[in-house]
Amino acid sequence: MGRKQRQIVTQSGYVIYLRTSTEEVQAPQRSQDGQRRDVQRMLKLYEGIPFRREYIDNYSGTSADRSSYQDMLRQARKGAFSHIFSSTPDRFGRDDVEALRAIDEMTEIGIHVRFAAHPDLDPAHEDDRLYLNILFGMARRESAVIGRRVKYGMLSKLLQGNWPWKAPDGYANRESRIDSIDRSDNLEHNRYRRWVEIDPQRAQIWRYAWDLLLHDGPTFNDICEALSARGYTLRNGTPFIRINRRGRQVFNRQALSRIFHNWFYAGWVVVENTWADIKPKSVKGNWEPIVSTDEFEHGLQILAKRNRRPQPNKLNFYLLQGLVHLRWANGDLIKLRCSKPNTSRTQKGATYYRLSSSEIRFRCAQVDDQIGGHLSCIQVDSDQIPEIRRVYQQDVTKYIGQRGQEAQVLQQALERVKGREIKLWRGYTQLGMNDDIYVRLAQEAQAERERIENALQSLKQESGSHIEDLDIALAILSEIGTRYQQLCPKQQREILKQLVSKVIIDMSGKIETLELLPPFTYLNAISEGENLIERLDTRRNCLVGQENRSLWVGLGTPDRTRTCASGSGGQRSIH
Repeated sequence: MGRKQRQIVTQSGYVIYLRTSTEEVQAPQRSQDGQRRDVQRMLKLYEGIPFRREYIDNYSGTSADRSSYQDMLRQARKGAFSHIFSSTPDRFGRDDVEALRAIDEMTEIGIHVRFAAHPDLDPAHEDDRLYLNILFGMARRESAVIGRRVKYGMLSKLLQGNWPWKAPDGYANRESRIDSIDRSDNLEHNRYRRWVEIDPQRAQIWRYAWDLLLHDGPTFNDICEALSARGYTLRNGTPFIRINRRGRQVFNRQALSRIFHNWFYAGWVVVENTWADIKPKSVKGNWEPIVSTDEFEHGLQILAKRNRRPQPNKLNFYLLQGLVHLRWANGDLIKLRCSKPNTSRTQKGATYYRLSSSEIRFRCAQVDDQIGGHLSCIQVDSDQIPEIRRVYQQDVTKYIGQRGQEAQVLQQALERVKGREIKLWRGYTQLGMNDDIYVRLAQEAQAERERIENALQSLKQESGSHIEDLDIALAILSEIGTRYQQLCPKQQREILKQLVSKVIIDMSGKIETLELLPPFTYLNAISEGENLIERLDTRRNCLVGQENRSLWVGLGTPDRTRTCASGSGGQRSIH
């Protein structure tokens, strides 16, 4: 039986929820006035219900961590009102899961949630609930599309040497409104032109700090003391030295470390996140550097030299730590932990792979010794590598996506956009098109062209990486069997981390299989004779005892025969 919803008594009255997103911060009042008017038009359907209050948020709807929104939900759970009115579903929230959860909760406790854009929509009705789900899904998609467009715009700005965020300490963000007469600036910067320039007062602080660092003598504590002696602080007022409750000095070394490792001060755009990967010294920034590139790199060398400390040796070494899994009786895989339970009995003790909170354990040496035999079964016939590569490329095209067709479609779209830009220019120069109309249409065409070019670039990068990864995998597999035995245990572990995702053992401690990481998993599919091999134009009959057999890829186990006899558990040999 499901848990019963707590019954509450609600007071008659309605509240209005208004929200403006972060993209509308320049004019939130206008957006809120429009939402308020929408709700007022709907109130004629709810005469006699008293007004309680308004809840207003200026925050992204993709997050539920909105102060007024959470306050409204808390008051609703207390029964402070009976109705919640909002302009549209996307104003209530753009996270469909969170928004629907909140509406379902409000409906269950007897509070009515209504939207001015859909006044007849009742979330308590199953059909309306489905339609509401679709509306929230569309709102979430729109939010994702907007976010992607913003990222594309920021990436374009970064690649042009500009900085779309707040500049670090020592620099200042500047902006100026674009004159409508200057059409070239309008196409690049829209309404405002923004740039970064040196803050003369703050820049001298960090120039002095770098001078102290480059002497390769003063420590971070010494630099903090020197900066504090001159009365310098961080931009937010935080001192370089503070006194804690015990009366001891605390040095702000973290702030210095961030500054000394930031390539921005050397005049370079460097970004590493999920949607932008701009390496040092690849894109020059459009701002004046505080230190030269040579000085900055010399400072990095000084810091690296100070950080070189001997790494402590681990007490115990486990070859398969994080890799070994036990196949349970029902087929489930359980990750094993590493332990050394008997250190007090002997000087060295014995290491185990064990199941947590259980007496099930396997000696590490017993499992580790089997790895070499499994790796020695991995073989690649070098004569067949061109054919494997050809089939691999065919599968990339079929299973990963028709990249060639996509590229062709994108290239055609790019040509159409370029042609449209030319027609717009002719219409503006020869036919006297209105200035505002031309600027708007040209901006739309430019944004579309940038999106298409970015998509084409990503397709080219993906296409190039597939063959490169396969060649690396083939080269490694051709030598792994012999090289592995010649390496020390730590080197063997590094090899396994690049090659294997899981080492699966049975209840007796015997290795069943090695699950490989991409792109080795593709070669595993070849050895198992999946559909992609059926297209190989080669002999496919495999006779036991045949002498001159051509083994393409062999991924087997040490105790299994190298045949592909139907029904046997042995390794398949692909011809």
